[in-house]
Amino acid sequence: MNRNWIKILSAALVSTCISTSGLAADALKLKAISDAAIRPIMDKYGIPGMAVAIAVDGQNHIFNYGVESKDTNRPVSPATMFELGSISKTFTVTLTSYADVTGRLSLSDKASKYLPAMKGRPFGDVVLTDLGTHTAGGFPLQVPDEFKTEKQLMEYLATWKPSYAAGTHRTYANPSIGMLGYITAKSMNDGFVALMEGKLFPSLGLKSTFIDVPKSRMADYAQGYKRNGEPARMTPAILSSEAYGVKSTASDMIRFIDANMGLVELGDKLQQAINNTHRGYFDVGAMTQDLIWEQYSYPATLTTLLDNNSSAMLKTIPVKQLTPAMEPREDVWINKTGSTNGFGAYVAFIPKERLGIVILANKNYPNEDRVSAAYRILTDITSAR
Repeated sequence: MNRNWIKILSAALVSTCISTSGLAADALKLKAISDAAIRPIMDKYGIPGMAVAIAVDGQNHIFNYGVESKDTNRPVSPATMFELGSISKTFTVTLTSYADVTGRLSLSDKASKYLPAMKGRPFGDVVLTDLGTHTAGGFPLQVPDEFKTEKQLMEYLATWKPSYAAGTHRTYANPSIGMLGYITAKSMNDGFVALMEGKLFPSLGLKSTFIDVPKSRMADYAQGYKRNGEPARMTPAILSSEAYGVKSTASDMIRFIDANMGLVELGDKLQQAINNTHRGYFDVGAMTQDLIWEQYSYPATLTTLLDNNSSAMLKTIPVKQLTPAMEPREDVWINKTGSTNGFGAYVAFIPKERLGIVILANKNYPNEDRVSAAYRILTDITSAR
């Protein structure tokens, strides 16, 4: 072989080895950062299994910990699905925003446009934007237990009376976002689950994200555990699919976070729909309420994030409407927590830094620990750059 070719090939091989070793070193460093934040939490709360996904400049890294189930001791793997709880709401508003971008509905529409039976009733006058920002006028956290069917739900809404004017207070509530999903499905002439599993998830490139986990994937569905250690999985209820019913993997969720940072190639309308969910509609102190997403000026302090992801945010809080709405920004920390009886999750991303994180666990544990772990990991990464 010509000596020049040998030199060229040797140089290429050395270059490849250096590149591969650099990538491996980065992955090892990221794992060390993740381990330092996650393992103490698992020990503190006896969490059987967790999955952490970190996006750095368009590259994703997945780190798995523990087991899917204490009974089987099967390790958490890339295929392991966790319940997302209220992080599901971010998918619901993405579908709604897509319906808005494609002309199937308008976020400025009133609920009565899609639910004629609500004309002349307070719920009929609620604007869709208010349903997606917890500012509809005051719903309970959950649909009352006695209302179990769609017919009963409509009866409940027909008699509902707001506690305050729409757009003046924020009350975190599953019924409002649930009804936004319900109305969106009506505007698109299909069922909500069918639209999510048949259209939105595939369009996002998510292959292991479901509301109704198929039998063929049940073995990958982690067993959840309550804070007292009892096994638990969510029980379907009225509007649960729309408000807190999604199950997913760390790899799918970090892809969704990448999509929210504009780092995934999607159709123009879907990307616009995602971007529009980052518009800020209400000033809630240090937090700006987007469509479900919650954003903070960056850099955000840990104290600010802890305060605004605490149980205090479940109370009714006066808000100031932003007119016009704040356009999507890069210099923000955007996040969402999610919980079910047996699972705890947190996602956050910083568009300006091209950084994102997903933390999934098969045990419910305090939001403060989730936020602190994410903050520590992302702060350590930015410091190490």
